[in-house]
Amino acid sequence: MRRLLFVFLLLICFPAGSQEVPSWFTESLLHLPDDVAEAARDGKRVMLYFGQDGCPYCKRLIEVNWREPRIADKMRRRFVSLALNIWGDREVTWTDGRAMTEKQLAAMLKVQFTPTLVFLDEKGAVARRINGYYPPREFEAAIDDLSAREAPSGARLQSEKFFMKDPLDLRRKPGSKPLAVLFETSPCEGCDELHRVAFRRKEVLAQLAKFDVAQLDLGGRAMLVNPAGKKTSETAWARQLSVSRAPTMVLFDNSGREVLRTEAYLRPFHIAGSLEYVSSGAYRTEPSFQRFLQAKAEAMKHRGEKVDLWN
Repeated sequence: MRRLLFVFLLLICFPAGSQEVPSWFTESLLHLPDDVAEAARDGKRVMLYFGQDGCPYCKRLIEVNWREPRIADKMRRRFVSLALNIWGDREVTWTDGRAMTEKQLAAMLKVQFTPTLVFLDEKGAVARRINGYYPPREFEAAIDDLSAREAPSGARLQSEKFFMKDPLDLRRKPGSKPLAVLFETSPCEGCDELHRVAFRRKEVLAQLAKFDVAQLDLGGRAMLVNPAGKKTSETAWARQLSVSRAPTMVLFDNSGREVLRTEAYLRPFHIAGSLEYVSSGAYRTEPSFQRFLQAKAEAMKHRGEKVDLWN
């Protein structure tokens, strides 16, 4: 009966055409205190996968990353994996006993990208999250080490004409632009692709022109003044912001308040959309970045423009 009920609920919340999660995902009634306790008894942790229908990054995670035998084996051995729909209405009991829908839980956990993976520790606290898609090698490294690590400082970072010049004073003043802070390392394949692809696209450059853009070395020692007016180092501020991978772009509004961050493998459409979400002020009336992106894509289609989420 439990299995039949789960399948019935799955059919309701993940209609035909959505990406099917691997067979090693656990069938659950989503009472997380029980799931966490059962996982701990087996020496595992609970992993919550937040996806949505039509998400190209979810499709790639499922069809590329999770089909690699080594990654799939690690996921099976280390985690109890549960699938959630960020727009879903199934009831979930959170680890503190509160009952809510999938979409309410996604909002509570501030899920802004799909896929988002939330890893719970043996007591049900959030141990780590992966916001967005990581290519297989980076994804495997992330699940190999669930504790944030300080990235080593490497060779010289790639430069762009639109980057702010040193010394960096990131305080926002009346009339200031919003602020984009890009944390990178070297060597870094994702950083290289960001410069080679996204930073050459006119739609991304048009949005970047609306920001002050600062580049920081994730493991660097250079000093700066952060938006709060505090003098700090690149590494110390990255640690304060809980930035542990590169590239990560943290977007602040013109008052110096963090609005959104991208810390995964994103293609130009989503990078431009992230920047526009902040520069346009849309975040003030639309708290869901995903809904903003969906509306943007629909408006483009209505105007006869091509919407290419991957290229």
